[in-house]
Amino acid sequence: MSRIGKKAIKVADAVTVTVGEENLVTVKGPKGEISRKFSPEFEIKLENGELKVTSPKANLKALYGTTTALLHNMVQGVSEGFSKTLLITGVGYRANLQGNTLVLNLGYSHLVEMPVPKGITVMVKSPTEVTVSGVDKQQVGQFAAEIREKRKPEPYLGKGIRYSDEVIRRKEGKVAK
Repeated sequence: MSRIGKKAIKVADAVTVTVGEENLVTVKGPKGEISRKFSPEFEIKLENGELKVTSPKANLKALYGTTTALLHNMVQGVSEGFSKTLLITGVGYRANLQGNTLVLNLGYSHLVEMPVPKGITVMVKSPTEVTVSGVDKQQVGQFAAEIREKRKPEPYLGKGIRYSDEVIRRKEGKVAK
């Protein structure tokens, strides 16, 4: 069986978990609320402040660990939240937040406008630093990846949008002989 699937998930005091019909799990906490429907093949129980997932069938090994990991991310999201920081490098490259739209100047002939999805918070700390945060780990990662996709970092000058913990391996340019 899955090692991750066997682990119990500790639920903080400020977080409430309800398991409804057809394994619809709703998690509420200080940061927000998330609901997700899980496979009816699993039994999800809340006992003594811990969430436990059990699988009566042995053929669901991969989904067993995934279900536990998703539940853990839901509990962590509503209690602590998730965030990704993006750094913008390049002459004239900058970000600006106008209402609910992220406006990026990335060296194109036009400005790149990206509407911020519901449930996501975007902060522009400086013109070259953008922080994406929210309670849903998948949604935060997806929007951060969409921002990064607008101008990926290139290896010769290092220009572009990268994650704060990402290391860009720089390449040497052509050398005249």
